[in-house]
Amino acid sequence: MSQPAYTNMDASEATRVRLQRRRRGKNALALTLSLAAMAFGLLWLVWILFTTLKLGVGGLSVELFTQSTPPPNTDGGGLANAIVGSLMLVVLATFIGTPLGILAGVYLAEYGQKRWLASVTRFINDILLSAPSIVIGLFVYALVVAKVGRFSGWAGVIALALLQIPIVIRTTENMLKLVPNALREAAFALGTPKWKMVLSITLKASVGGIVTGVLLAVARIAGETAPLLFTALSNQFFSFDMNQPVANLPVTIYKFAMSPFPQWQSLAWAGVFLITLGVLGLNVLARTILSKK
Repeated sequence: MSQPAYTNMDASEATRVRLQRRRRGKNALALTLSLAAMAFGLLWLVWILFTTLKLGVGGLSVELFTQSTPPPNTDGGGLANAIVGSLMLVVLATFIGTPLGILAGVYLAEYGQKRWLASVTRFINDILLSAPSIVIGLFVYALVVAKVGRFSGWAGVIALALLQIPIVIRTTENMLKLVPNALREAAFALGTPKWKMVLSITLKASVGGIVTGVLLAVARIAGETAPLLFTALSNQFFSFDMNQPVANLPVTIYKFAMSPFPQWQSLAWAGVFLITLGVLGLNVLARTILSKK
């Protein structure tokens, strides 16, 4: 009577071993494919960074930050007007997009959980998050540039702000949802009004994540070219008049890189290096702030 019992135990043990070997094989295959995909992505990233560093550092000079863009096929010159113009556009777009994004995120997280307006807002925000930047540029072109009859810095600011707002909204809403409800309930139990609770508790508790989202949004718009081609265009000279075309790094890089002149191409690579360095710095700063919080 004992012989069949031992036979059954041996069969079950053999089945268990086969299943373990099969699972280990699948795990090894999945791990190998994941590492291969990671290596494939890192290869292109390292190649891009190496090429940018190799060709961009050679174009760095004092004149790059002190002189305006040169005429075609001319030695010398720099990107000072484009750098200043990009800073103007990004800073103004951030001043417009950040408050609107934070206010909308607060509404979605604190006031509109079950309201139809919040659902519609989230749906539209998801569309804007995935919309190509050139579509935003064409929209602002039709809405502002075509109506006014000229390219302008303000049109570029509007386009960049529209790209920034969805990122800030999503980040703000997600960060506020991470705040424990016990903090809200404790504030309400003490008789705190909801607006004061939002300002003093939930926003204060999530400020690190919100700042991180703002920095990532700034990094997103810093290198956008397509929206500015249809809105701010460019300018070969220093111009602080936002009602006229404004020089900016992305469009200048596009124009210089497509030119047949080696001087312009060298300046284009230097501009690429500056934008890459700026975006990388903003991402590192954002990750550092988020990790500390």
